[in-house]
Amino acid sequence: MPAIDRRTLLAGAAATTALAATASRAQSDQIEAEPDLAGKAILITGCSSGFGRFGAEHYARLGAKVFATMRGLPRPEAEELRQLASDAKLDIHVLELDVLDEAQCNAAVAEAERINGGPLDVLVNNAGIGITSPVEVQDMAATQLIFDTNVFGCHRMARAVLPGMRGQKSGMIFQISSQLGRVIVPYSGHYSATKFALEAMGEQLAYELVPHGIEVTIIEPGGYPTEVWVNRNAYTAALKDRADEKHTDGYPQQMASMGSEDGSGRTADPMDVPRAIARTIAMPAGTRPLRLPVSGGPVPQMAINKVTAETQVGWLGSTGYGPLIKAVHNV
Repeated sequence: MPAIDRRTLLAGAAATTALAATASRAQSDQIEAEPDLAGKAILITGCSSGFGRFGAEHYARLGAKVFATMRGLPRPEAEELRQLASDAKLDIHVLELDVLDEAQCNAAVAEAERINGGPLDVLVNNAGIGITSPVEVQDMAATQLIFDTNVFGCHRMARAVLPGMRGQKSGMIFQISSQLGRVIVPYSGHYSATKFALEAMGEQLAYELVPHGIEVTIIEPGGYPTEVWVNRNAYTAALKDRADEKHTDGYPQQMASMGSEDGSGRTADPMDVPRAIARTIAMPAGTRPLRLPVSGGPVPQMAINKVTAETQVGWLGSTGYGPLIKAVHNV
């Protein structure tokens, strides 16, 4: 495991605190100096829209070699991104990848490593879906799809990139979670359940990867006006159409609104998330935060994040796991 001294840990804690404080303020994001990502090879899942699409362009404009992946090629979003890359002379490579398909996950990573001439530096596990309804109404098809996408898909991708990252003794994995990975809004289906699982998986990975020089940061966005609402409505409407009355009859108000969620009234800038990720990539190794709330509004999970970090350190900090725990929590 890399040597960790007190000065490094204190600097890391200060940097983490400063980054968390600025991440929730979009105006601060816009005026901070942009980091230099030259030499970084970054693979992102779910780049047809939203944080993935914005991130692919942003990281490339900061000098990174970007592997923007999306499912169902050919598709207009892929051609538009390829055209942008050509016109702006950005180093963006669009690859087909459905996170539900392990073979595609492995193939896309292998192709990215071939083009890069070596292992990747950063994985952004961005692809995810929501299916909204009372939990009782979530049938097994909906339940399996959301867990397969939001949890198992991220695990497939981590397993695909980690052998290369371990070989080079460096790397970063970003898990795109949510505020709802720490707090719960009723009638949101299994979305929180999947994001809670992703948070736990990311934190455990972070501990286990300390000896290999690989860091994990869990991004916790608030609500943003992205295409996630369009996709969520499609999945939710399909569930509503096939739902059994014996499960739906207890929730008439919620059933009436299923498939009609509207994120258009949200005014937060979706670029907050790519900017926060880019700044985190540029931070010195060993100083990056485990969790990073990013929001144009409230960040209700901050108290939970603080107490769980203190609990982990208090419980395991003086055991044989202590160096792993303390390195991740910068204490």
